Amino acid sequence: MEQLPLFDTPEWSRRVGVFDLETTGVDVTRDRIVTAHVGVLDAEGAVLSARDWLADPGMEIPDAATAVHGITTAHAREHGLPAAQVVAEVSAALRDLLDAGIPVVAYNASYDFSLLKYEAIRHALAPLDAPAPVIDPLVIDKAYDRYRRGKRTLTAVAEHYAVRLDDAHEASADAVAAGRVALALVERFADLLPSTAAQLHTDQIGWARDQAESLTEYFVRIGRIDPAEKLDGSWPVR
Repeated sequence: MEQLPLFDTPEWSRRVGVFDLETTGVDVTRDRIVTAHVGVLDAEGAVLSARDWLADPGMEIPDAATAVHGITTAHAREHGLPAAQVVAEVSAALRDLLDAGIPVVAYNASYDFSLLKYEAIRHALAPLDAPAPVIDPLVIDKAYDRYRRGKRTLTAVAEHYAVRLDDAHEASADAVAAGRVALALVERFADLLPSTAAQLHTDQIGWARDQAESLTEYFVRIGRIDPAEKLDGSWPVR
C-alpha cells in the first residue's frame, strides 16, 4: 500500500486566541457592542483562558438584535459595564495576545475588528486598527474549498467540519467554535497552509479582497446591487 505523506501542523496552531462580539446591529460604523468574548485555546481546542463582557451600549438594542443574541436593553442597562470600559478592556486583551505572538481567530474578522475600531474611536480610545496576526476561518474556508455549495455561516461551517456549536450567537460559544473550526482547517489543509501565522495573515488580505470582488460581480449579475457599487474587501479591518 502506498504511504501517504505526513504534514506537520504549523507551530502557530498550538495556541490560538479567539474573539467574538454580539452587537446592536450589522453596521460597523454605527452599531455598538453588547457582549464580547476573548479567550485562548490549545491545539486540541481545549479552553485555556476565557473572559466575557456585557456592555451597556448606550442605545436601545433593537428587537431584531435581541432576537439573535437574547440581550434586552433593560438587561444591558442593569447589568452591563459602561461601553467605554468594555471597549478598552477588550482591546487591551486582544493587544496582549497579539503582542505575545498568539494569533487571534475571529469568524468574519473584518466585522468584529472593524466594529471594535469604530467603538474605540467613538469613546476617544486608541483603536486596534492593524491587528495581526488574525486567523479568519471564513476567509480560509472560502479560499481552500471555494466551490462547495451551501451557506458559509459559522453554524453551517462548524457543522461541515464536525465542530460542535450549541449556543450560536452567544459570544463565547461562537468564539470557541470559530477557534475549533480554525484548528479543523489546519488539520484538513495542513499541506497547503503557510508555516507562519504572519504569512497566513498576508495571504488572507489578498483572499478577502478577491472574495469581495467575486461576490460584487455576482450581486451585480443578479441585480442585488447597482453596477457602480462595490463590496469592501478590506481585511481584517474595514
